[in-house]
Amino acid sequence: MSILKRTIAASIAAGLFALAGATGANAAESTIPVVKKTALTPEQKAAFDAAKATFKTAQIARQNAIATAHSTIATAMAVRNAAVAAASTPEAKKAARGAFKAAAAAARAGIPAKPVRPIRP
Repeated sequence: MSILKRTIAASIAAGLFALAGATGANAAESTIPVVKKTALTPEQKAAFDAAKATFKTAQIARQNAIATAHSTIATAMAVRNAAVAAASTPEAKKAARGAFKAAAAAARAGIPAKPVRPIRP
């Protein structure tokens, strides 16, 4: 009985290794990319260069807007902390927190969407 169990276990292991080898070979063959580089026409090159310049400008504008939003939020947070510390009632503390949330939301709304990187034609 134990010989039968060992034989079955060995045949299952051999089958698994054979399957793994076959799928590994197929996967290696199918993942080889085929890259065909073609020269761009002058019009395509000019359009691509213009798209890259537009992307870079939008990217810099977004980074500047993020930096401005960070400083605005930091200032609003300092004002909120001072107002909460000076507040004597829970309603005043809640109002200070609400004002901070509104200021932070306004600062975040000024951040433009992330620009899309141009793709080479």
